[in-house]
Amino acid sequence: MSEKEVILTPEGLSRLEQELEDLKTVKRKEVAARIKEAISFGDISENSEYEEAKNEQAFIEGRILTLEKMLRNARIITNDDVDTGVVSVGSRVRLKDLEFGDVVDYTIVGSAESDPMNNKISNESPVGQALLGKAKGAVVDVNVPAGTIQYEILDINL
Repeated sequence: MSEKEVILTPEGLSRLEQELEDLKTVKRKEVAARIKEAISFGDISENSEYEEAKNEQAFIEGRILTLEKMLRNARIITNDDVDTGVVSVGSRVRLKDLEFGDVVDYTIVGSAESDPMNNKISNESPVGQALLGKAKGAVVDVNVPAGTIQYEILDINL
């Protein structure tokens, strides 16, 4: 079974590499020290500090494995890969909501970098999927749980 390709911008790659480095060099040592301290308290069968530290250790190790897999399967999207004629991963898109007239800017990113609070939407999200391959001036229908939203693509940039 082939592993899923992870699409990243150079910034996203850097962020994931930094997180991995921090987990391996800092967080692992911190949780190991907490486990050692909890063991020093004696009986670990009813030791909540020990249980909490072991759970955190399992989470950290799982996250390290996830990040390593993502980085192994990463495809980096650079500005040279982005065609400003149509929406693609890496595009910054200005949209107008045709019902309410609101204008919003989104950056289309891979799912690993998705951050809707900072207007970075995944190419796999309903909005991202509807926009991919569309040109400036196109009107797209986006099916969302609340119904259908119509957007007009006002601009496409890097």
